Order: sequence, then structure tokens, then C-alpha cells
Amino acid sequence: MNKQQFLNNADVEVHTLEFWIEQQWLIPDRTTDEDSFSDTDVARAHLIHDLKGDFGVNDEGIDVILHLVDQLHGLRRAFEQLQKDMQGSPR
Repeated sequence: MNKQQFLNNADVEVHTLEFWIEQQWLIPDRTTDEDSFSDTDVARAHLIHDLKGDFGVNDEGIDVILHLVDQLHGLRRAFEQLQKDMQGSPR
């Protein structure tokens, strides 16, 4: 989705999005002339919004939480790949 679609779906302002990109909390796909966002980016934006608004987490806390979430997803993908490799290997 393009930037405007993302702003509508994530319900954030342009300046907020620019700050989040600057902080690398969101990293849009830049393979085209304009930024492109995914549904995962929208979900991440909702998480950031909830953490800041509902839980009162400051910017440094957001950095830590998002880093931990990214690590968790990376470990999950690695575990899934390991499981596939083990299922496909002869015993």
C-alpha cells in the first residue's frame, strides 16, 4: 500500500510516520519511487500507538520492545526452518 493508504489504515499523522521511520520503528519498502507499506507495517503501527498511548511507554522503551519483538519473530522463523529441515532429513 502507498503512504496515504498506510496513513489511513494505521490512523497516524504524516509527522508521526516520519518520526517512526526516522527511529526505524517502521521501515517501508523503497523498491519503487515511493514508500510502500504492508499489513504487517499497519499492525506494527497499531502496536506502537498502543504502547505509547495506552501503556505510556516512552521512546526508549518503544525501541527496546520493538527490538525484542523483532528478535522473537526471528527466532520463530529460525525454529520453523529448523523443524522443516529436521522433518526432511533422513533418519
